[in-house]
Parts: sequence; C-alpha cells; structure tokens
Amino acid sequence: MKELVFRKSSYSGRDVNCVEVATLPPSFRKSSHSGVNGDCVEVADLPAGAAIRDSKHPERGHLAFPAAEWDAFLAAARAAEL
Repeated sequence: MKELVFRKSSYSGRDVNCVEVATLPPSFRKSSHSGVNGDCVEVADLPAGAAIRDSKHPERGHLAFPAAEWDAFLAAARAAEL
C-alpha cells in the first residue's frame, strides 16, 4: 500500500496546534458491466461513496458520488437488468 503524505490543513491556525490531512488515492477496478471491446468504466470504493472514470482516459479525472447517491444508482441499474 502506498504511504500517505500528510500536509497542514488550510483551516489550521498559525500556532503549533494544527490539523494535518492526507488524500487517499482511490484504487480503481474494471466494472463488471464494462464491454469486452475496451470500452471500460472503472469504479473505486471511497470512504463515503464511490468514484467512476473512463479507463481509456484516467488522466481526465473521475466523478465522485456520496454513498446515498451511489446506492440509488446501483439500485436503479439492478432494477433495469430485470
């Protein structure tokens, strides 16, 4: 696992009492609903939701969703499969 790099929060005071934060890099995996021809959507679990990105262009970033929105999306996608 990659070591976390902490930085002083911009909300910390000027004195020694400060808060440090680290960004967790998401670990993306190919979605089970991706096509076999290379048209892939990747998904990553986040502490409070999920993120998706285009596997062909990961440098373009990702879309993050709060847990409630992600759960609603999954429920709708599963219902559409029936």
